[in-house]
Amino acid sequence: MGRGAAVVALWTARALGLPYTSLAVDGAHVGDVVAHQLPAAREWSARPDARYDLGALHIGANDVRALDWDADAFARGLATVVDHLAGRCDRVVVLTIPLDLGRPRPDPARIASANAAIEREAARVEATFVDLRGFRGRRVLMVDHVHPTAFGQIAIAERALDALAPAGLQILVRPRDLIAYEETRTGRLRGDLTYAYRHAKLTARNALHHLAP
Repeated sequence: MGRGAAVVALWTARALGLPYTSLAVDGAHVGDVVAHQLPAAREWSARPDARYDLGALHIGANDVRALDWDADAFARGLATVVDHLAGRCDRVVVLTIPLDLGRPRPDPARIASANAAIEREAARVEATFVDLRGFRGRRVLMVDHVHPTAFGQIAIAERALDALAPAGLQILVRPRDLIAYEETRTGRLRGDLTYAYRHAKLTARNALHHLAP
């Protein structure tokens, strides 16, 4: 998984009072996880055979946006990663991909295929499943509609905790209760204008890209 997802996992671990280990890399595809992150978990760990209370996986957003998307290869790689986590963690939590992903948006069939594979793998190993298909909005996603904002990271962690609580994991503190911020009318307006400008810039760039010969 990428580092944005790693921050979500960190918030989740903190809420549960668990130690946290991350091997996340920005821009990771499922093939990168299989080829690099799983070997790193074995080769760079002081305790390569250690077991974990919880393993978290949020993967696929970069895969479905790639030019070389391959649904079968994604499903195979995903199964390998899920097997690794299930073999080393007492519980696994997996998250789906938002439908309103990226600008320009990838083919919806890609996202549907990836999410179906994620849901299928979660059921296979009895993992906790967190549905992010409806996750969207200016407050929780950056202007690229891919990376979560700081508030978005907390919102995703809260959803993961809500899904994990029925499984018996004790929530010691809520991530939303660990933050403090002050929002003024001027600051909110400045943020809205900045977001609108960046969004318009991104939209125009994408339109020019589609019009280019």
